[in-house]
Amino acid sequence: MPAPDPRSAPVRLLVVEDDAAIRDALERAFTAAGFAVRARADGDGLEAELDEHRPALVVLDWMLPGRDGPELVGVVRRRSDAAVVMLTAREAVEDRLRGFDVGVDDYLAKPFVMEELVARVRAVLRRLGALPGRIEVDDLVVEEDAGRVTRGGHEVTLTATEFRLLVFLARHRDRVLSNAQILSQVWGYDEYADNLVQVHLSALRRKLEAHGPRLIQTERGLGYVLRAPRR
Repeated sequence: MPAPDPRSAPVRLLVVEDDAAIRDALERAFTAAGFAVRARADGDGLEAELDEHRPALVVLDWMLPGRDGPELVGVVRRRSDAAVVMLTAREAVEDRLRGFDVGVDDYLAKPFVMEELVARVRAVLRRLGALPGRIEVDDLVVEEDAGRVTRGGHEVTLTATEFRLLVFLARHRDRVLSNAQILSQVWGYDEYADNLVQVHLSALRRKLEAHGPRLIQTERGLGYVLRAPRR
C-alpha cells in the first residue's frame, strides 16, 4: 500500500472553548474546511493534548473555567510550536495588546463571523508554512487558497458548494464518508436531506470525469470515497 501523501494530510487544530454551542460550531466549521480538529471545554489536560494531538494551531477562548486563555498561551508556548488564535469578548485596546504581549498570533473579538475566523487561521498557518494550499490525488489538483481545480491539466469550473465538497473529500482521501458526515461537514445539517449529497456528487463527478477516469467511488450502504483510480 503506498505511503500517504503528506501534502494531503489534514492540518491539526485544537479548539479550547467552554461554550458548547460555539465549540460545536467551531469544530464543524474547521472540519468542513479540511482540518483535523479536537475540541476541549477547558484547559485541563492541555499539556497531554498538545503532546498527543500535536496541533499546528490552537484556537483558544480568553475566558475559561480554571486557567484562563493568557495563562494557557504560556502552556502552548512552553510545550509546543503551535500557533495561537485567541477568541474573546474583551474588545478594549489594552486587552488586545495584552493578548499579543502574551504571544498570540492573532486575536478575534466575539461575536465573530465564522468565515473570517477560518480565513484568519489559514492566514496564520500560511505565514508559518504549516498549511498545504495544494492537494493532489492522481492527476487532480485542488488549490484551496486560489479556489482552483485542474484535472489532467484541464481547468475544472465548480460551484462554491461543489468546491467545498471536493475539498472535504480530497482532505479525507481513501476514507469512506457517509451521507451524514458529508451533510454535517459541508452543509452543516444535522438531519438527512434527501438526495442533496447525491445531486451535488453527480454534478461534481460529471465535471471531473470529463477529463479522466472516476475518482469518487460509491461504497454501497456506506457512503463515498475519493481515491486514485487503479492503473
